[in-house]
Amino acid sequence: MCQGFYSFANRVYLQGMAKRAPSRIVLQYPRPAIDGGRYAVKRCAGERLELTVDAFRDGHDLLGVAVRIRPRPAASAEPEAWRERALEPLDAAHAGVRWGVTVELDTVGYWEYELLAWVDRFGTWRDELARKLDAGQRELAGELSEGRLLLERIRKRAQGDAAARAILETALERIDSDPRAALDAELHAVAGRHQQRDELTTLGPLPVRVDRQRGCFGSWYELFPRSWGGFAGVQAQLPRLAELGFDVLYMPPIHPIGHTNRKGADNALVAGPGDPGSPYAIGDESGGHDAIHAELGSERDLRALTARAAALGIDVALDLALNCSPDHPWLVDHPEWFQRRPDGTLKYAENPPKRYQDIYNFNWDSDDWRGLWDALLEVVLHWVDCGVRVFRVDNPHTKPVPFWEWLIAQVHARDQDVIFLAEAFTRRAMMRHLAKVGFTQSYTYFTWKNSRHELTEYVSELAHGEERDYLRPNFFANTPDILHAYLQQGGPPAFAARLVLAATLSPSYGIYSGFESFENTPQHEGSEEYLSSEKYELKSRSLDGPLLALIGRVNHARRAHPALQQLSDLTFLETASESLIAYAKRAGADAVITVVNLDPHRSQEGLVVVGGELGLAPAFTAHDLLSDARYSWRVGGNYVRLGPGEAHLVCVEVD
Repeated sequence: MCQGFYSFANRVYLQGMAKRAPSRIVLQYPRPAIDGGRYAVKRCAGERLELTVDAFRDGHDLLGVAVRIRPRPAASAEPEAWRERALEPLDAAHAGVRWGVTVELDTVGYWEYELLAWVDRFGTWRDELARKLDAGQRELAGELSEGRLLLERIRKRAQGDAAARAILETALERIDSDPRAALDAELHAVAGRHQQRDELTTLGPLPVRVDRQRGCFGSWYELFPRSWGGFAGVQAQLPRLAELGFDVLYMPPIHPIGHTNRKGADNALVAGPGDPGSPYAIGDESGGHDAIHAELGSERDLRALTARAAALGIDVALDLALNCSPDHPWLVDHPEWFQRRPDGTLKYAENPPKRYQDIYNFNWDSDDWRGLWDALLEVVLHWVDCGVRVFRVDNPHTKPVPFWEWLIAQVHARDQDVIFLAEAFTRRAMMRHLAKVGFTQSYTYFTWKNSRHELTEYVSELAHGEERDYLRPNFFANTPDILHAYLQQGGPPAFAARLVLAATLSPSYGIYSGFESFENTPQHEGSEEYLSSEKYELKSRSLDGPLLALIGRVNHARRAHPALQQLSDLTFLETASESLIAYAKRAGADAVITVVNLDPHRSQEGLVVVGGELGLAPAFTAHDLLSDARYSWRVGGNYVRLGPGEAHLVCVEVD
């Protein structure tokens, strides 16, 4: 795939396959490239891709370096023409070896780029001539004869470009009497366009995945539709969700729920007569993964919901949970897709000591694995046809990674706008790999990072480490399965602090309903499970929690400020107190500074140091987007006092 390395060139030469000597140009360390180009770098439409590569050659000849980039053609489509951009040498610290350029990515889909390098014969000759002339040398007949030969060859290649030929002919007429005519910048540009690219060496193609904006930025709200009156009740909440600034409405599984081994309240093994069961126990006699629970509404109701949401700028996300209740139709139609013990009994799901007696896992090693894969693809495409463009994938780390790579590619071949969020709280290597193979976004360890040190270390890794080019974090402040002790013990101030942290650190964040009402009672001490979990019982929900006003202000600040819509611009600031965390984000002229009191019990005060590296004016107005107050701040120390869990979210205003 990647040419231009001595090992490759020498191998070809020694095998007697090359008619010419191998290229002496080395191309290496293309950036960004994931695992040498095995996986795609990720960007969103409208973003820039900053490319660099090390390019060099023995001797002193100058090089030309360029990138060719284009949307990757579909299998049956004619490829688009390459878009070529020249790379320029970067700063002297890289000794003239590192080259770079920034390119625009304007459409959603898969892209590819190649890096090219060649010997710039005319540029080399021109550079040597200039140095000799500057040194006062006059005996240049040999050098000028070389220049004429180069220009004659270039003129022949410029057939059809009358303007270029005119410039070249003028240079040929003047070069003997006025050698400095060969140094003309316009002539250099013409020669660069038309000269032969000697020793042309390529590296690539290397892949890039470009997603729509929702893949990079969005505020998520999770709810169980059965607690809101089904699809019709959820649809009635859409205007309010839009008003609050939410971009994604995420619903756990909407399918029929099995009867056998149905769980009761608080995950009890025996369900009572009125217990609805867990939505994750998918399937009964009425259907499975491609069906809808009758109490939620019909497929027509779902289509109406997704259409109304789209009209308000909201995506509807569905949970893709690949497990089946004992009553799922596939257990009868495709028993080979499920695991059985030696005694013939089906093996239900387990994560010891947890047991999930109401669901069975698929047998991914089934002889009919291809049939299983195809069936699951059809499920996803069915919901895409219903207007769903976002899937939150339940526990993808417990399913084969090759399946996800295949599934996501197949779905994108039909609809490039579909987004996949990986719910994988597991080993970091697995979380990274799922992101590499195609997941658009990823859950993270944010829920368990609560101190200043933990947050600074972890978020800095996400923002500036090697994951930044392929793993997009989504900071959920809570989930139906995760109620962290910080929220249990910190009360309302803890909820306010975690909201601001999630929404201002990460471009994508989410909350699960009940967060805005400060729900924080665990099943028992030391548990992260909710007491009376909504996973196992009906609740009566409404959008009326006391935290909604703050949520709305934060979400609207996120939309108004490009600095909050990215992660790579993050800079943590020094604070005098361990309980105060401060950080700045900047996108062009837009600069936002966030300060949060991590202590949910006591007020905290101290200096926040705004560093000169941010490039801000020596003195500026800090406009707090949460309270609408304005403060006089400066580069250097700024006194801050915040109550329990309070925050400043300030926009930098310069007079």
